[in-house]
Amino acid sequence: MAGGLAGGLVFGLMMQAWGMIPMVAALVGSSSPAVGWVVHLLISAVSGLAFAVLLGPVLKGVVLATLLGLGYGAVLWVVGPLLLMPARMGMPVFVVNDMAVNSLIGHLVFGLLLGAIVGAMLRHRTARP
Repeated sequence: MAGGLAGGLVFGLMMQAWGMIPMVAALVGSSSPAVGWVVHLLISAVSGLAFAVLLGPVLKGVVLATLLGLGYGAVLWVVGPLLLMPARMGMPVFVVNDMAVNSLIGHLVFGLLLGAIVGAMLRHRTARP
């Protein structure tokens, strides 16, 4: 969960700069940036936990974890902002525009940080006697 929150914080700062946080708030019927941050960090924490639970057993080092994190970020981008988010908001799905490209960059950064942190935590845990 720590990796998800760390990646989510960095990605959230990117979304804040791009003016995307209110769109996240709209998922729960709000336009408040504070609500957008809470929703985004909750999604990040749950996504990070899912990554660790699903892929933790196969992660054999920080490099592999980071690469899998990048792939995971790309999958989250397709499932979240390209499919579920627009469908929830009554918009067309799988539309790739400038905002979607920014979102892809953010999801890749999220996945990179998530994978690196989870990989480092697993390595540290297995190194303990």
